[in-house]
Amino acid sequence: MTDPEGPFWERKRLNQMTDAQWEALCDGCGRCCLHKLEDTDTGRVYTTAVACRLLDTTTCRCTDYDRRTRHVADCLALRPLTDAQVRVLPRSCAYRRLAEGRPLAWWHPLVSGDPDTVHAAGISVSEEVLSEEFVHPDELVLHL
Repeated sequence: MTDPEGPFWERKRLNQMTDAQWEALCDGCGRCCLHKLEDTDTGRVYTTAVACRLLDTTTCRCTDYDRRTRHVADCLALRPLTDAQVRVLPRSCAYRRLAEGRPLAWWHPLVSGDPDTVHAAGISVSEEVLSEEFVHPDELVLHL
């Protein structure tokens, strides 16, 4: 049943969403699970093609989501979302889009009704990245 007032992501601010609503915003692209490198001179953040070891690089879902921060000390926990975190999220990310006052994209599963549109639209990193298990930390820069 459709809410007559519109979808929750158009009615609520990020900090007003329930846990279930917050989690539903994740489009399953896997981009936030990629290692990022920051240029200390410019502050610019570069995304690598190397994923956290917990990311299933086919489905783009975390293999141990509920306990991820226990296994990965620098896992990007997004709630509450800070300005610094918004800066490192991809422009396509629903959390960033909403934080910046932009609507969800057509391929977002909440809009399309299909969790596979994020893959079909080429937004997800499915089958395009390596797990960190196969890359030495000193070689991350080779995978920008």
